[in-house]
Amino acid sequence: MSLNFRKPRPEEPEINLIPFIDVLLVILIFLMLSTTYSKFTELQVTLPVAEAEKLRERPREIIVAVSADGRYVVNRKPVDGRSVELLAAELSAVAAGSTDLVVIVSADATAAHQSVVNVMDAARRAGLARLTFATQSGGEGR
Repeated sequence: MSLNFRKPRPEEPEINLIPFIDVLLVILIFLMLSTTYSKFTELQVTLPVAEAEKLRERPREIIVAVSADGRYVVNRKPVDGRSVELLAAELSAVAAGSTDLVVIVSADATAAHQSVVNVMDAARRAGLARLTFATQSGGEGR
């Protein structure tokens, strides 16, 4: 009499997705039913009508032009020299203590990166935190 001492083969685990899908559908139905679509407006309000055209509020702006060779022009007034200190002093003089101005940097496409960084640094020193860059749209064939 020979005894068979072989280990029984473990059954391959099988993943059954049907209970998982059932649970997800129950959660989805619960969330759909529990969501309330309530009105937030309790009063019927008729807003007044104005015939006048709205004035477009545009913040004051300072335009800083940077030439290809690194010269600066602030609001069409050339800045003597190319240092950050002179540019910051000019921006402070134009701003006249106002900090809500927008600085628009209009730099030449071939201007040195350092020249544009100098404008950003000078605006920070002058206390002007709002800064944007002017670009032009490319042609159709580009």
